[in-house]
Amino acid sequence: MYDGVTTKAVVEELDSCLKNAKINRVMQPTKNDIILETYKNGERYYLEISTVPDNCRVCLTSHLKENPQNAYNFCMLLRKHLNSSKIIEISNFDLERTIEMKFETHNELNDIEIKRLYIQIMSRQSNVILTNEKRVIIDTLKHYDGDNRELLPAHTFKFAPILKTSFIDLETFSDFLDLISENGEELLSQKLPEIFIGFSKNFILYTIQRLEIDNREYSYKDLEKLYNYLKDLFIKIDTNKVSAVEFGKDYTIALESKKENLQINKFLDEFYYKKEQKDLITQSKNNLLRVVSNSLKKVYKKLENINQKLKECENMEKYRLYGELLTANLYKINGNQNLDKINVFNYYDDKEITIELDNRFSVSKNIEKFFKKYNKLKNTLEIVTEQKKETQKEIDYIESIIFSLENAKYMKDISGIYEEVSNNLVVKKDFKKFNQIHNKKEKEIKLEPIDILGYKVYVGKNNMQNEYLSLKFADRNDLWFHAQKIHGSHVILKTEGKEDIPEEVIYECAKLAKENSKAKNAINVPVDYCLVKFVRRMPNGKSGMVNYTNFNTIFVK
Repeated sequence: MYDGVTTKAVVEELDSCLKNAKINRVMQPTKNDIILETYKNGERYYLEISTVPDNCRVCLTSHLKENPQNAYNFCMLLRKHLNSSKIIEISNFDLERTIEMKFETHNELNDIEIKRLYIQIMSRQSNVILTNEKRVIIDTLKHYDGDNRELLPAHTFKFAPILKTSFIDLETFSDFLDLISENGEELLSQKLPEIFIGFSKNFILYTIQRLEIDNREYSYKDLEKLYNYLKDLFIKIDTNKVSAVEFGKDYTIALESKKENLQINKFLDEFYYKKEQKDLITQSKNNLLRVVSNSLKKVYKKLENINQKLKECENMEKYRLYGELLTANLYKINGNQNLDKINVFNYYDDKEITIELDNRFSVSKNIEKFFKKYNKLKNTLEIVTEQKKETQKEIDYIESIIFSLENAKYMKDISGIYEEVSNNLVVKKDFKKFNQIHNKKEKEIKLEPIDILGYKVYVGKNNMQNEYLSLKFADRNDLWFHAQKIHGSHVILKTEGKEDIPEEVIYECAKLAKENSKAKNAINVPVDYCLVKFVRRMPNGKSGMVNYTNFNTIFVK
């Protein structure tokens, strides 16, 4: 994590790289991210400052973000004060997570002025503060009032109070040992971060694991070894000779030789870029999944109402029978009298039955009502039966979208699904949050081929890609694969006019169809395949839904 040790190591690299660099441009892609474009010795460097709580950092970046059409106020302020300025120093105090950048700039009279930019990397309290040479605040990214510090314009900038000990200031191992002894029997990974500035739990865990020191049962020699390692580490940080290394799902600074210049900055850039992309994909996927799932619930509710109407239609023939029997026996009774019930002979099964009547009306009127109800239910049955077919298609379609979403690994896949859903489902108002993250759509369908023994194979990642692959992209004599009777991707094998395709290639394509279907974890899955010319779009079907004939089936284990 971006602790005080990381901050110091990053600052050493930045100071050696960006000292005397010119500020070409100031950008603010989001309200929490600032990028300074710098220029030095014919090279451009982009310094990213992020105050996002979970990803707060300062490092050089090669992953630029799109700027908004209207610049943020703080961005305009930085442009006014820092454009064309020169970086004269980048530093931090001890292992504090506050970085000071000193700039040389010129005022309206062309006099040299010094501006300072303070960057605090403190999770939710992360901030960027611009001050003059005397540290009087010009403005801040976030206005904050706390810890006896007013981070507001016209106030003097003050560092956060230091409540811990500086390891760098320790002179002897005895001083280190005394501090460790005073803090009881806690784990080293808990004790050291509580005592020293800038030590994170992750940094200590990595260090003691590397030195083969037990977190709980440690000896005097273990502590001496730990002290010497840390002393050596901070000497090497000052001379820019340490590296960032992966540790579990996180990272830390270690006593490792650099394999390349700016290794720590490059490592952090890639680490946070991948993390942000993963977070963006997860957030976008969950937002879209929520909207689609709500639509599915509505359709299932619709199906429930349809099934209820169909259940009511089950009694349709009973009302026709009552009407017929009463009409046949009307000569035996006075049709104008009002009765609660009547017994009549059912000539269909040679039995007598009792028919309940509405005594508010005559027998003749009851006959009319029975036939009217029969005809109404008959018409309802026809309409609702068709509605059920359409509703079932809609359920299958939405479930196929959910399947595609659950298997989406890249933002471009989610973008394609978003475009498909927003064009087919009446849920656009529910996409407001998703749109804020998504920003733009992938307008063009781009498909990357998979090579199988020299043959190009394509796999659809959503319904739009499936339809494009099967009905537009593929040639008539290409082979089409799909897991049998289950949601999954369409797989296209480009035959290039060849008729004798090796069985191994066909099996591998079927395997791809299985692995990209809902049955990917099943033991033995039937996969159908046929020539593309036998694949047709399903009449009145949703995007990606097809019918196919003249197929063979292969079982994939």
